[in-house]
Amino acid sequence: MQIINQLEILRMATASLRTNQKRLALVPTMGALHDGHLQLVRAAKTRADAVIVSIFVNPTQFGPNEDLDAYPRTLEADVEKLRPLGVDLVWAPAASEVYPAGFATSIHVEGPSAHFCGGARPGHFDGVALIVSKLFNQITPDVACFGEKDFQQLAVIRRFVRDLDFGIEIVGVPTMRDPDGLAMSSRNAFLSAEDRKAAIALPIALNMAANAVRSGEDVGVVCARAQSDIVAAGFKSVDYFALADAETLILVDKISEQPLRLLAAARIGNTRLIDNIAV
Repeated sequence: MQIINQLEILRMATASLRTNQKRLALVPTMGALHDGHLQLVRAAKTRADAVIVSIFVNPTQFGPNEDLDAYPRTLEADVEKLRPLGVDLVWAPAASEVYPAGFATSIHVEGPSAHFCGGARPGHFDGVALIVSKLFNQITPDVACFGEKDFQQLAVIRRFVRDLDFGIEIVGVPTMRDPDGLAMSSRNAFLSAEDRKAAIALPIALNMAANAVRSGEDVGVVCARAQSDIVAAGFKSVDYFALADAETLILVDKISEQPLRLLAAARIGNTRLIDNIAV
């Protein structure tokens, strides 16, 4: 497994992989890898002949009051987790390699970025679209795998990949969960023992709400009740809990034949958790 941090060397390595292999898969990450990330790697291996994992804590998707400095950086441990999976290459550049002096380009994706985390975290999805676009241009994969836990991110990426004609297959991999149902996330490491126990209220509320919506209950009433339940369980606040079209993320107020998604974000302790469920 190669570990590369310079773009020129990366391009030579990917060219070599393409000479000997037919199809490249990319798994973009910010490190602090857990079983959810490893599941993305396993999914990538079923779709390609060689797998590249990027590990880069992207500064452009963090707001001024967010946890960029506190975000865990565990490159050595991450690499050891990837070795048994047969990853071919790890791309782990410094910020200066990705955003050199004078960098002045931005990308904005309308539509699926407008609400939810896009409203609560202005500029976040601009940073996501920028770094993923750069990774696609640096590595030129045939397929890229992303977790459905970050469902709005997945919708934004799918939108700009279509709009900008990248020609890359985007695969959404189902959310990996702990045995009690909490979605796996690098930010779970920030939870105290007490908050970790209370955090399962979020997936419980999503499942109950999905069942209620499917049974015909009023969507607004269901979502309001879910928010109250989440706060009563120990969360500080709920940023959003809503039903949306699974492709456009336009808010909807009733069940339909179109794929729908319940999406939620809530704050517990000093940590913001997100989750979602298909309806």
